[in-house]
Amino acid sequence: MEDQINLTGIEPSLAAACTDKTRRIATALSHSSLDRVVLIDYGRKLRAMSFMQPMILIVDDDAELSTMLVELLEREGWSTFTVLTAGDGERAVVARQPDLVLLDAMLPDGNGFELARRWRMQHPSLGLVMLTARGDPLDRVLGLEIGADDYLPKPFEPRELVARIRALLRRVPPNRGNSVVLRFAGLSIDILKREVTSSGGVLALTSVEFKLLVALAKQPGTPMAREALSEAVQAGGYQPQERTVDVQIARLRRKLRDASPGAEWIDTVRGEGYVFVPRGGGAVVR
Repeated sequence: MEDQINLTGIEPSLAAACTDKTRRIATALSHSSLDRVVLIDYGRKLRAMSFMQPMILIVDDDAELSTMLVELLEREGWSTFTVLTAGDGERAVVARQPDLVLLDAMLPDGNGFELARRWRMQHPSLGLVMLTARGDPLDRVLGLEIGADDYLPKPFEPRELVARIRALLRRVPPNRGNSVVLRFAGLSIDILKREVTSSGGVLALTSVEFKLLVALAKQPGTPMAREALSEAVQAGGYQPQERTVDVQIARLRRKLRDASPGAEWIDTVRGEGYVFVPRGGGAVVR
């Protein structure tokens, strides 16, 4: 085909899947005018999937180790947030809604085992990996019995930690679609708190702007018609006219742009409407 899909920035496994799918679609639609549309839409969705980043919270009082972990994990494409105390860890679990926590068993103001037990009860789907310098097998058994998913003694091999995290995230997939928090590289949308944060801080959005952003972000890479966006803003009764939606989208874009200079999160799709485009590792195929 003349139009090639750019897979730059997509994880190798996703790229392979997209390439294989592309061949099958191209064969089936080689005589159809729809082939380019189908392939571009598929590539767009695959790229959107790749930017839904897992959030990993690091709770460890060793600042040097935490810095090393941040560099290690972010090279793998995972978002990170670090705290040094049990108290800050408690607050971060609520505020950051992590997918996985790396938890030190010995903290200056609290017991990591007690935190693991409590967090497991409060957040059943939270991934928990305990890190400790204590090599006693009984500690390992205790950690696993109170709710930790995995237990790794210090010092550990970085590649082993990455492999264990990757395996755990396969069992506990990161928040997507209908989750409470939608996360992308540089943007977080908390649906319950009705709060949007970026590298520039919390965005001040109106109710309509927030609803429009959530509707688009729940389907990254998929164009939404103005009628569908109107329905998302005001289901059932009165619905804004198309021009009103355009005005609200323009205001939303401006606020997102001001909060993250250089980033464009919402694109116009001629003849279709608007699309939410996750940024962070190469241009999205249109």
